[in-house]
Amino acid sequence: MEMPKEVMYVLEKLNNAGFKSYIVGGCVRDNFMKRLPKDWDVTTSALPEEIMDIFIDEKTIEIGKRFGTITVIKDSHPIEITTFRSEGDYIDGRRPGWVEFQKDIEADLSRRDFTINAMAYNDLKGLVDPFNGRGDINKRLIRTVGNPKKRFNEDALRLLRAIRFSTELGFEIEKNTYKNIKEHKDNLLEVSIERIADEFLKILLSDKPSNGIRLLVDTGVIKYIIPEIVDTVDFNQCNPHHDKNVFDHILCVVDNSPKDIELRLAALLHDIGKPDTFTKDEEGIGHFYNHDKVGAELSEKILKRLKAPKKAISLVSNLVKEHMIWHNDISDKGLKRLINRVGEENIIKLLTLMRSDISCSLAIERPEVQEELAIIDKLEYRIKNILDNREALSIKDLSINGKDLIDLGVFKGPRVGEILNILLDKVMEDESLNKRDKLLEVAKKELQ
Repeated sequence: MEMPKEVMYVLEKLNNAGFKSYIVGGCVRDNFMKRLPKDWDVTTSALPEEIMDIFIDEKTIEIGKRFGTITVIKDSHPIEITTFRSEGDYIDGRRPGWVEFQKDIEADLSRRDFTINAMAYNDLKGLVDPFNGRGDINKRLIRTVGNPKKRFNEDALRLLRAIRFSTELGFEIEKNTYKNIKEHKDNLLEVSIERIADEFLKILLSDKPSNGIRLLVDTGVIKYIIPEIVDTVDFNQCNPHHDKNVFDHILCVVDNSPKDIELRLAALLHDIGKPDTFTKDEEGIGHFYNHDKVGAELSEKILKRLKAPKKAISLVSNLVKEHMIWHNDISDKGLKRLINRVGEENIIKLLTLMRSDISCSLAIERPEVQEELAIIDKLEYRIKNILDNREALSIKDLSINGKDLIDLGVFKGPRVGEILNILLDKVMEDESLNKRDKLLEVAKKELQ
């Protein structure tokens, strides 16, 4: 196997000191799959203190020392080195009650989650694969090492990791492993929402996230992440502008959105408000009035529950709230206000969401779909003109500020902001007013 020079350096140092050492886990799996490994992990018969002695001339991190892990920094590359170990029962559903260091690589591999991650390799011995991980790679299967019930009881996050690996790699989950995911999904109650969210976001950023989301729904795991999605499954829109139920439409939009986490979240949540806003008219046609606003409120609630950053919560809920605005005849002034609400740096994300939404409503070749996409193209053209011309979008873009108004005799306080907003409103309608002398004249009239 080809390995980075710093990984070979670590293996050689350990071997020269008389210890067995291997690359292990995901980097071995990825090598066999011709994928570029994200991380390179090493396992060894050396104890943590011995690892530190061997790499005394290198920078080391001891945070995981209690569990046998020392991180060595070689040429700015962190490499985790973990002593062969076996483990006791997981008392908190995450960490083993005790760790016992071993001299046997196979004992170490037997504690790992899935067969495809339970392989080790070095140039001296070659591949160590006691659980046929390579065979499962060839079969494109996710299978637990040993008894799935035991593996999932040890660390319930493995339930989600199985789905995540299945999604990322395009593998099926082996029948018994899948059965135990469904049976032990309640174990996720023991897992912190931060760890759950981290795995979920990785699923969302995969090449085809819909596969993972369907697995989450089919196994029932979704109820520990975004239970609100369940109401969209098989929800008939009863509308001639849609050829998919709400859930299938959502998945299509997610798959057709770029790999940007806020955009993928907005795609997932953009129609989350539809089940709560569904009505039928006299002709039996379904409508979802204000589903964008309801969806924005739900999005904020969901993302807060997932402990998302405040900035991401604000952006995603904004994108959900504004994703239907293209249906309106937007004036230049309205467009400027839209840019101000969403942010210059995010307005293209909103257009991208709109395009994905339209493209997943009916077959792309339908004339009405092409007409709607043309509307978005025109919006983008107008928006780019506004941005290129540096037209005023907020009071900070005005040619005067609060101090200028105070100098005119306006008392400090809310009145300053009121007048600035009046001036902004006028400038948005007529950009030529955004000159210091003109704005001062308009301000004086407002004060009369």
